[in-house]
Amino acid sequence: MEEKVAVHSKHIDLYGNVFDLPDFTMKQIHDAIPAHCFRPSTPRSLAYVMRDYLYLGSLMYFTYISVPMLSSVYLRAVCYGLYTVLAGMVMTGIWILAHECGHGAFSISKTLNNTMGFFLHSSLLVPYYSWKITHSHHHKATGDLQRDTVFVPHSREYWVKHNLGQDADPLTVGHLSEDAPIITLCHCVLHQLFGWPWYMLDNLSGQKSQRGFPYYSHYWFGKGSAIFKASELSLVLLSDVGVLVMTGLLYLGVKALGWWTMLTFYGVPYLWLNHWIVLITFLQHTDGSLPHFTHSQWTFARGAAATIDRDFGFVDTHFFHNIVGTHVVHHLVSSVPFYHAQEATEAVKKVMGKHYHVDRATPLMAAFWKNQRDCQFVEESEGMEGSGVFMFRNLHGRGVKPRDLRVGETMTTWCGSSSQNL
Repeated sequence: MEEKVAVHSKHIDLYGNVFDLPDFTMKQIHDAIPAHCFRPSTPRSLAYVMRDYLYLGSLMYFTYISVPMLSSVYLRAVCYGLYTVLAGMVMTGIWILAHECGHGAFSISKTLNNTMGFFLHSSLLVPYYSWKITHSHHHKATGDLQRDTVFVPHSREYWVKHNLGQDADPLTVGHLSEDAPIITLCHCVLHQLFGWPWYMLDNLSGQKSQRGFPYYSHYWFGKGSAIFKASELSLVLLSDVGVLVMTGLLYLGVKALGWWTMLTFYGVPYLWLNHWIVLITFLQHTDGSLPHFTHSQWTFARGAAATIDRDFGFVDTHFFHNIVGTHVVHHLVSSVPFYHAQEATEAVKKVMGKHYHVDRATPLMAAFWKNQRDCQFVEESEGMEGSGVFMFRNLHGRGVKPRDLRVGETMTTWCGSSSQNL
């Protein structure tokens, strides 16, 4: 009599590696982090704010005074371009300090956290409280396909129909999904130019249902909001007021200095700021090694571990306040101030072991290109159907290929259409 051998399937990530569910506890994480890492220093946080505004003010002043005196129009163009890049990085750092305020990691004072966060974010045209509320939801549900609020990935079916047409068959379209560099480039440009404003206006990459604009807008303070409770709408309105005041100040700047000057000194750096925020956030949550979960399989520890640290050298450590290189610990314990995050990271790595995700070898922009191209949708590994653990896949054959669904087998979905709308 022939003996049947049981085949034990595994979760397989896009790179062909076995993924095991995290087995550490949040108590182990908290116990591993030195006690002083949880304590923010108000003077130190304020010093970083003053430093960043000193950088920005000095850049503006010396560029405004010195560059017009250069005789070569080409040299002036290069200097103005360099200014916009550097100013955009400094503004990104200011944005990240406001992000610290939203998490209560700027100061032990809740009032100071919100006051500084409101001022810093409003100066960058960000509705502080609106963002703070939805960002808190993101931290409470990271990696949950039904509840996460940012960069919720596609199912294969949605990706195919969204990109190749509603009549496309998700099971037979592999030959239509050509890995064309020009297509990837277009996706990258659109993603970076419109990702942030579209997210703020219509919750792009978050959860959606049948209600459309303006009910998914971060600026909507009226009844029927799909992302804010009735008790939160007054804070949304206050956030809008902050943005309107800053808009008015920019208009006065245009009246006094002209469109070209304001575009050069605020407008283009603002576009660079948007680019960095979207890029950083995308790469923190999108990688071939990262899982996503249905709600029944999700836990806070699993979701927090489904993020990845990367390396951006001096720019990250000095301008971006370590947000690129210490994001895993930030999701595990978001109240740890950024200036303690590296020490805390070293501590939690010992607890997390193989569950700590990091890629310091791939340059940031190369990782962005690769993940835009290869992380098209998520689905369960072959033989693990119904497990509730989803890994990134693509149709053009890079990494592990999507599992071959047979005729009559149904596509796995996790929340109707609401989680398939990036």
